[in-house]
Amino acid sequence: MERSFIPVSISLLTISDTRCKEDDKSGDLLENKVIESGHILYDRKIVKDEIFEIQEISNNWINNSEVEIIISTGGTGLTGRDVSPEAFREIFDKEIEGFGELFRYLSFKKIGTSSLQSRAIAGLTDGTFIFALPGSTGACRDAWDGILKYQLDSRTRPCNLVDLLPRLKEI
Repeated sequence: MERSFIPVSISLLTISDTRCKEDDKSGDLLENKVIESGHILYDRKIVKDEIFEIQEISNNWINNSEVEIIISTGGTGLTGRDVSPEAFREIFDKEIEGFGELFRYLSFKKIGTSSLQSRAIAGLTDGTFIFALPGSTGACRDAWDGILKYQLDSRTRPCNLVDLLPRLKEI
């Protein structure tokens, strides 16, 4: 039996000290992927690499029942200003360890051992899925095309994250 596609509501957050709307190529790529896939782009923002600012915007979306997914790009590297994993881990209820592992596996097939520099992570906070991707367009494309487009598609079998959305706040 053919399953129906269920669009989800996604907010995008670019984390960068240098990007603005005009040169946010990774944000543009993700926006196009979200829309082309039939999902709803709820909001899109750019924020500096500051833990408090990342958490403040994310928490506003988490507290909005219309936002089901947050995808960030940037701030996952190893430099002193890269703080995305630290910002998100502090607010995760549960980390989805397999996301980072799978992302680095896909990345390894393209960039080899340089993939160890990626700290891409994902988690769940109060019923909202959060995915923190690296800032390059190649990494965002790999994450979307290799993982997210399937896990955010209700037709993916044997299972997908969309099927879990109604049950995330169960006690």
